Amino acid sequence: MKIYRLANKSWIVQEGVAYQVEQDWDALINRPNLYRQLSSEIQQLKVDPDFREQQSFDPPALGQELWAAGVTYLRSREARMAEAKDAGGGDFYNKVYHADRPELFFKSTAARLSGHIGEVCIRRDSTWNVPEPELTLFVCSAGSIEGYTIGNDMSSRSIEGENPLYLPQAKSYDGSAALGPCLWVPPAPIPEETTISLTIWRDGKTVFSDAIALARMKRKPPELVDWLFRALSFSAGCYLMTGTGIVPPDDFTLQVGDRVDISIKGIGTLVNYVTLR
Repeated sequence: MKIYRLANKSWIVQEGVAYQVEQDWDALINRPNLYRQLSSEIQQLKVDPDFREQQSFDPPALGQELWAAGVTYLRSREARMAEAKDAGGGDFYNKVYHADRPELFFKSTAARLSGHIGEVCIRRDSTWNVPEPELTLFVCSAGSIEGYTIGNDMSSRSIEGENPLYLPQAKSYDGSAALGPCLWVPPAPIPEETTISLTIWRDGKTVFSDAIALARMKRKPPELVDWLFRALSFSAGCYLMTGTGIVPPDDFTLQVGDRVDISIKGIGTLVNYVTLR
């Protein structure tokens, strides 16, 4: 089932039927065994015949922080090593790829996130910018993975490449991430053979497209969650981006007006438009 959020309203969609939910968003999603609980409650909800999945939505986050994992795919390791080579930081990415402890960093509060058909931003002081398509986990406050969404992790590669210590500036700013179009709550974990795909459009034409299977991820979701929750607590649960295995070529950078489509089977397609911050 899928849960959508727009302003102060939310809907659960199951088998094409939309049910309007009056419950507070954080209380609605921040529960262990979420699929089972929603399945037992949905028949008591009011059907909304006017609901449309083909519209803009807010990100499926309100009280949740967004965190991110880096260098979880081989392609990401190679790209980070290359961009930081001149600054002498390339070896750090190789080390973290093989280390026991993963790279985890704070990405955004919910207030800074964009949703489906919303705008994502590139920084004025960055010359090399790319989107990073990522499977994003919803983890309840008890530490269990209860759902999934799509993450668009905007990255200022010129800033991070200048010095790895600039990572917070390269990754965290207004409009630096989007989540959506919904929170997908399946009865079982997402299959590893699931593919995540990225398409970037410019002036109506495709300028980049690629796809990768989640099985190519070196670090698995439960491992990343375990590390994140070792010394952190989240009263409303949290979202965790799991890293990217899709990196455009080095001569590519986003431009204002570009459209970014990220798709994962089961969840849908997250669409964002690029603007300047």
